[in-house]
Amino acid sequence: MKIRLKWVVVLGVSVLISGIAGDVFAAPKEEDRESAITLEEMVVTAGRIKEKKEEITTNVTIIDKKDIEDSSATDVGDLLAEKGIGHIHKYPGVSTAVGVRGFRTDCTGVDLAGHVLLLIDGRRAGTGNAAKIMTKNIERIEVIRGPASVQYGSAAVGGVINIITKQGKDKPTVFVEGLLGSYNYREGSAGFSGKYNAFDFSGSFTRDSRDDYDTAGGKKYLNTDYDHRENGSFNFGYEFLPGNRLGVIYNYFDADHVGNPGYLSQNDKDDYSDSGNRSVDFIYDGKTMNELFSWKLRYFDGKDEDKFFCPTKSKPDGWDDGISQKVTVDYKGAQSQFSYNQKYLLLTAGFDWANYETKDSKYSPKNTEYDNRAGFLLAKARLFDQKLMISSGVRYDEYEVDMKGDGGKETDNNTSPTVGAAYLLTDWLKARINYAEAFKMPTAQQMAGDMKMPGVHYVGNPNLKPEKGKTYEGGMDISYASFTMGLTYFHTDFKDKIEAYTKPDGNRSYRNLGKAEIEGLEGNLSYDIGSLFSWDYQVNPYVSFTYLTKYKDKEANEDLKWTSDLQISYGITVSDLNGFSANLNLAYTGKQEIIDYEHGTCATITKGSFMVANFTIAKKIVSSKKYGGITLRGEIQNLFDEDYEYVQGYPMPGRMFFLGLRYDF
Repeated sequence: MKIRLKWVVVLGVSVLISGIAGDVFAAPKEEDRESAITLEEMVVTAGRIKEKKEEITTNVTIIDKKDIEDSSATDVGDLLAEKGIGHIHKYPGVSTAVGVRGFRTDCTGVDLAGHVLLLIDGRRAGTGNAAKIMTKNIERIEVIRGPASVQYGSAAVGGVINIITKQGKDKPTVFVEGLLGSYNYREGSAGFSGKYNAFDFSGSFTRDSRDDYDTAGGKKYLNTDYDHRENGSFNFGYEFLPGNRLGVIYNYFDADHVGNPGYLSQNDKDDYSDSGNRSVDFIYDGKTMNELFSWKLRYFDGKDEDKFFCPTKSKPDGWDDGISQKVTVDYKGAQSQFSYNQKYLLLTAGFDWANYETKDSKYSPKNTEYDNRAGFLLAKARLFDQKLMISSGVRYDEYEVDMKGDGGKETDNNTSPTVGAAYLLTDWLKARINYAEAFKMPTAQQMAGDMKMPGVHYVGNPNLKPEKGKTYEGGMDISYASFTMGLTYFHTDFKDKIEAYTKPDGNRSYRNLGKAEIEGLEGNLSYDIGSLFSWDYQVNPYVSFTYLTKYKDKEANEDLKWTSDLQISYGITVSDLNGFSANLNLAYTGKQEIIDYEHGTCATITKGSFMVANFTIAKKIVSSKKYGGITLRGEIQNLFDEDYEYVQGYPMPGRMFFLGLRYDF
């Protein structure tokens, strides 16, 4: 019955999509022509300033406020998994790495160790762990699929994920929300948003907790609980002149006593961790009255922290040694940029500075400092009555890694270029091509590491070069009335890949050896059937996918490990635009070639595919202009009780139910 129900839903969504295909390009009725939506949505990530999506030469995915509200996800990692942005590495607790185009963030350390870059409001998030960023105060997420080192520097090889917090506007509002669910899940949230005279404000605070969960196979997975997760996000601003705003953004995350259970087959019942990330930004945004010139100045300061505790009570894998580990990253930086924007030309020039100080209580190098200074220039020409856009850019980075006595000091530099074009064939159809280069600098551990683990000793290599990627892509975007569609082909050549190897003395070290080639297709499609039949409610089926046609390790002549060949997110959203909404989302993750570490064989095996369905439904049950409104919400996560795992040996929870109330005033 479970399998039959799953495919009935799949078939139903497919029929809905195919049933409208014959009408989707029909001309709209005369009375609907003026309301037809074009490609004029504004985005900020690709060019570091607000610009129309129709002018972007790369593939940009937008997860908007409605998408976030319809989702059952509580953190960015789960949200991106649901939306099928890329392959996910998720462990029980608070640890999620997210991928784009075969690359991913690094959830165990600083953002510099990954190949996809997380941003918060346009600056480096200071972490590669998407589970540390909650969704309550997020306005939207913009994803650049493909290299973005020209805009943001090291680690932006596969793409950039920019999490944009809410900024207050309109009449002040407040909300209070509670949610109860399976495995004694408890969540409470409160927030506010609005604008008063020249002041704007937005913020939220959330706290949740959960007990150990059961897998879909019926096994209790011990030590998967956490005492609590807390998240606060606040954005305050003052507009002292038209278009000139001083802002302060504060973000806070804290997770206490999070279970670290190990493989289910070797369930560790007492290891746990504490995690945190907090930051503050000071921002000045300005522009002239005619908007010909605009500028931004920013300074940010933050700390990312993880503490790991390994008591000796249980030692199922032989690793527990009673020694704890604390890794702290103090990060800070500054951004300055100036833009000239007229009808036919857009220029943006700027300077970035980032500084990271890392302390590790257990492994060498115990103290490191990374310092990065960069200058960039982005240009865009609008030609032939603004139908043809030619974009280009270049960035120069200088960085220094100081191992603080554990391995000396290393310096290097990198130049990243990009060039692209987009042509508006009509107001609703755009063709685009783009070329970009990206890089990732070696980590301090790779350059000067001294890490002794059971049976192996890792030592660094100070002569490592940056890893580099070159990507070509081409595609098209359609946005016509309530129909949207996009299709992109991309090809990436990756060289100087840093890989571990065994030295003649038996120690393990690192060298620039690997080469990889990744190519594939990305696509998305959505359509509001309700607008086709002039219904009073929306019925919106959607689908998005990434299909890797090639993902080769060229040195080994085999598929890249831990990389899914196919990611699909699809489903249907229904809304009456008057307090009722429902969403069914299905996320498919394709097979992967992995190394079997769980059973100690280190053999290459195939990890099978899986599909996870989540369902949400919400209805406003009380609505009063004077006293506010109350919304009842229900959620079912893992609707079909799929037995699945993002990482071998770490199964996710079985079917879970949630019920909540929200009061808005």
